[in-house]
Amino acid sequence: MGLISDLIGAVGAVSASLLDPRKGPLREDAYRMADIVLSAFSLFFIGSPSFLAYQRRLEEGQGRSNCQTLFGITRIPTDATIRQMLDGAPPEAFDGLFLQTLEAAGPLTAFRRLDDRVLIALDGTEHFCSRKIQCPRCLHRRRADGGEEYFHSFLGASLVAPGHAQVLPLAPEFITPQDGAEKQDCERNAAKRWLARHGPGLASLRPVYLGDDLFACQPIVAAIGAAGGSFILTCKPSSHQTVSEYLHGVKPEEHRETTVKHGKRTTAIYRWITAVPLRASDDAIAVNWFSIETRNAAGKRTYANSFVTDLPVSAANVAELAACGRARWKIENETFNVLKCGGYNLEHNFGHGKKTLASVLVVLNLLAFAAHTAARLGCLAWAEAMAARKANYRFFEHLRTITAYVVFHDWEQLLGSITDAAIRPP
Repeated sequence: MGLISDLIGAVGAVSASLLDPRKGPLREDAYRMADIVLSAFSLFFIGSPSFLAYQRRLEEGQGRSNCQTLFGITRIPTDATIRQMLDGAPPEAFDGLFLQTLEAAGPLTAFRRLDDRVLIALDGTEHFCSRKIQCPRCLHRRRADGGEEYFHSFLGASLVAPGHAQVLPLAPEFITPQDGAEKQDCERNAAKRWLARHGPGLASLRPVYLGDDLFACQPIVAAIGAAGGSFILTCKPSSHQTVSEYLHGVKPEEHRETTVKHGKRTTAIYRWITAVPLRASDDAIAVNWFSIETRNAAGKRTYANSFVTDLPVSAANVAELAACGRARWKIENETFNVLKCGGYNLEHNFGHGKKTLASVLVVLNLLAFAAHTAARLGCLAWAEAMAARKANYRFFEHLRTITAYVVFHDWEQLLGSITDAAIRPP
């Protein structure tokens, strides 16, 4: 049970650094900041959809005691105080905690593919949109009716693996107006910043970066190489003229595999070509192109896609390469979709602020999701409690309800009461 307590404790420890050290904060000031950050983090950790309702429940008394025993909160600040104090805090202050969740999850054996590599999917998503509310970190766009729309978005990154139900989110990179930039920020620029900041620290995992067609370009491929990683990126011929022209003049190698599942026969056809120039220039990076096409028993095509990679391609590994490339969708379905529709309420405006509040709250939300996944992979009691409630949302329903009426000494006692209803509450 130390895994959960250690992760929560690490969040509190990082909170003290959010105060300006030049002001010489007193020790009690650091603890106050820890109370503020942990109060916000606990909101996302138990999956509450409302900041105000959550704070009111904590103030009823029982929640206050559970906050002390489960989250280490000494004094519960108001939701207005939390928003005021977090607005202006640097979102990147919590980046190191995402690496701690990776370590807490265990050896990551289940995520290893392609000769002991890990797959990291990159993609962008929005988490706020309004025509009235805005801040200096907002992006903007003009709509068809002439109105101006303000929105926030970020580049997400997740450890994924084909055939694995879990994903492990990593620190995000926010897509925001950049100092001195004439053009508005975009996913590609955010991806280059993310790779420069986080790539070297992840190089020991031998990462293979996955991305959609937008990332299959020379600047991103070069950034991945500089960060010590490899790549498998979706590459549509319609948007890559040089690659498409090159394919017309070369006959690709081919490999076929037929499988029967649930009585249905499927044939997968793989084709590949090596040393394809990524663009029409003298300094073009050469990549290996491969495609997958699946056909049913009647010969009808049911799926088709193509990719580029810097990994060697052969009949022995092309099927695994294709499966890994297709795992990119997990960041959309099992990361962003879960965050928006699976109880984390990513698109809900918990607080926008005038500086960095919206981004800090998103980081804490992502961190709660990462901690949940790490606990599920590395904490048997957490996994058993979730299995006992069957559906994920039922587990968090129990978590929110039981802590509203019963005070628990620690996480072990709480999870045991969820797993076994016969256990008497303290």
